[in-house]
Amino acid sequence: MSIDISTIVPVYRSQAMLPELHRRLVGALEQIGRPFEIILVEDCGGDDSWSVIEQLAAADPRVLGLRLARNYGQHNALLCGIRAARGELVVTLDDDLQNPPEEIHRLLARLDEGYDVVYGSPQAETHGFLRDQASRITKLALQGAMGVESASKVSAFRVFRARLREAFSAYRSPSVNIDVLLTWGTTRFGSVLVRQDERAVGDSGYTLRKLINHAINMMTGFSVLPLQVASVLGLAFGSMGFLVLLYVLLRYLVDGSAVPGFPFLASIIAIFSGVQLFALGIFGEYLARMHFRSMERPPYALRSSTAAQCDTETVHDQCC
Repeated sequence: MSIDISTIVPVYRSQAMLPELHRRLVGALEQIGRPFEIILVEDCGGDDSWSVIEQLAAADPRVLGLRLARNYGQHNALLCGIRAARGELVVTLDDDLQNPPEEIHRLLARLDEGYDVVYGSPQAETHGFLRDQASRITKLALQGAMGVESASKVSAFRVFRARLREAFSAYRSPSVNIDVLLTWGTTRFGSVLVRQDERAVGDSGYTLRKLINHAINMMTGFSVLPLQVASVLGLAFGSMGFLVLLYVLLRYLVDGSAVPGFPFLASIIAIFSGVQLFALGIFGEYLARMHFRSMERPPYALRSSTAAQCDTETVHDQCC
């Protein structure tokens, strides 16, 4: 039987929530009335999530479990699931039940209005202050690739047409951002307001540090904005240095005296040295990414799958 909807959930330390997540997903998708599959990608969180996934897959043939070889990150796990999906439409959501499965039908209805990607934007954020600020930083980093309006609506709760993955089928960099990759295949983004529930169990795996690193990865991995910033800073401080030199020369010609004081010279040297090191750091980030790409390091690798043994190689080929 053909599959219409593939629902992908990256799993990280969520063994306590998986049975309830499965129950609610099945209930919501059955109400939609279209053939579906549920792909649970376990990102090596170190708990018993994989055992729970195996139990769910054994009891429900619509569940496919994929286990990564090590912890790669949420977007890398999503990419693995997206490449293994068989449906015409792909739905992604988090494993913590903050994205209510009962709202999926609203995203699908919005998609039918002519969009290729629809985000379920939360009516109100339920994270802490620092996490909300880090999310805003991430969205600012996305603006260059997606546009201001689209980036402001981005969330992990999304639905898109599976044909979009053809635009990034050959992508093999270890730095992955699904939202940026989707821009390679379309510009038709939409959104709908949905509720966001409180996390029932445990804490989020996304810390402030991880979100900031994620934003930096997006800016240096999918944009030339940092290089442009380095160029502008170099031009600005070079101009300032020229003005300082002009001031010194004019004062010498007019008064016959030089600018006194070591602090003045030390400040100028410190400013220019700092800008140079900042620019070198940006260049180093880009060189590091070029280095990793030249190594052809994959974005993920599969350890095991709940698919039948005869289909395991096919699933692995689709993912990797």
